[in-house]
Amino acid sequence: MLKICSVFISPRKDEMYLYVDKHDQLKRVPEALLEMFGQPKHVMDIPVTAKRKLARVETEKLLAELESKGYYLQMPPPKDDYMLDLHQDRPETGVR
Repeated sequence: MLKICSVFISPRKDEMYLYVDKHDQLKRVPEALLEMFGQPKHVMDIPVTAKRKLARVETEKLLAELESKGYYLQMPPPKDDYMLDLHQDRPETGVR
């Protein structure tokens, strides 16, 4: 099955993307999600099939969620652990 997806990026959260059916656009996305996501900025339209490989997105899950919910939310990748510990010993106030 071929599905044409419109991909939107969030202005509020780096690397957060919203995939929707191009035909429906944002009609099936809940208001609460759109509020949290911010004003969606259209990035591109892409054809998607079950065999197509996408970066950081499981195509089968994307197609299943588009069918059931009307959208797929791609969350930002987790930060590397070493980045979380970078400033662990930093004093509460002042500079190091």
